Amino acid sequence: MTTSNSAIKQPDLEKVLGHVLPSLPAAALSATPAENVLPLLSPILRQRVKLLASSSSTDPWIRLLCYDVGKVPRLTEVATSDRLEPHPVSGEVEVDWDYDAEIRYRRVDAETFQALVALKELNLAFRLVYCIGDPEGGDGWKVGEVSVTEQPSPFSSFGGVSSIVEAERQFNESKSKTTQSNSLSSIQAPISLVEEDDDDDDDYWARYDATPARTPAVKRSPAPQSTRGVSTTEEEDYYAQYDDVQPAMDNHDPDEEANLQDIAPPLGLGSRSSNTGVNGSDEEEVEINETRGAWTLANPPRSPSTHSTRSGDDPNLLHPHPRPASSAGSNASVEKLEAAAAKQEQNDFGVKQHVSRSIKSLYMLSHASGIDREEFERIVQTELDTLGLMED
Repeated sequence: MTTSNSAIKQPDLEKVLGHVLPSLPAAALSATPAENVLPLLSPILRQRVKLLASSSSTDPWIRLLCYDVGKVPRLTEVATSDRLEPHPVSGEVEVDWDYDAEIRYRRVDAETFQALVALKELNLAFRLVYCIGDPEGGDGWKVGEVSVTEQPSPFSSFGGVSSIVEAERQFNESKSKTTQSNSLSSIQAPISLVEEDDDDDDDYWARYDATPARTPAVKRSPAPQSTRGVSTTEEEDYYAQYDDVQPAMDNHDPDEEANLQDIAPPLGLGSRSSNTGVNGSDEEEVEINETRGAWTLANPPRSPSTHSTRSGDDPNLLHPHPRPASSAGSNASVEKLEAAAAKQEQNDFGVKQHVSRSIKSLYMLSHASGIDREEFERIVQTELDTLGLMED
């Protein structure tokens, strides 16, 4: 139950520890706990003693008063020493509670308030707990543990302060700082998430900006830009940039054909023309290969005799060993197909990445709006089923 500093009073050490202290010598020898001591223990420690102590056991029940097993031998040694021998006249262990006892307080949480009483002369330490609603002992300070003092300071691990008011103040201050820190973290977390997502999107789109155009002509496709707020003339100029861009999947490229026509035909190959032979007869036109830009073998001129052919140089017969007609055109076609395949593969990769990023962004938006994962998957599946019906 929650306690407040107005309800907690300083413990009456003589009343709380006056009966526990003289019972320790007997507890170090007997396995049966003293009935008059049990109400002075906290509910947790009392339950521990009742459950673990047994009349059939030969182990003394003093071991149950200390949670640190390593300190039980020292505690037993102190309890059986002459330090706790009662006074011959009063029959009680003589302790000046105002002078010999040193106490520190601390609040662990909203329901737990503790105190540590150190008797340096006796080398004993008692951890007290303030209890409310105890059915056997009522409200007040109860013994939560009996141990030996630590060295060099009895409060090295306990800490605490010298007053109840100061202990409450430190707890409230620490609680306020924790609340503020949690509130600040909850505010900064969504902001950081948005910033990280923006950085990822920037890196994603930057890959397309760095990708060179792979059209046969030395031209780059203009990067998409927003035309919001731009005049009609500027918008027309913007879209006019695409008129000169050669699509990657178009097999016919006027620029490439023009470049090939400017190249002189290889030795032994002729262009499309009409020549006149030695005897004045017209030669048949040389046909161009089906592959655009390729050259075919030039036809030799008709000669009435072998002697007339040998007597002069034939301008149309450029070389006695012509090259294959399909070599240049085949190489150009292969290069274009390879470039188109590479472009298509890159486009497929970009589309897949964009779909993945879009689904991730939609899921993050749904999660921020309070839609759980199961509902999000149901919505996506419904849309996919709808697309299937549209295709049918």
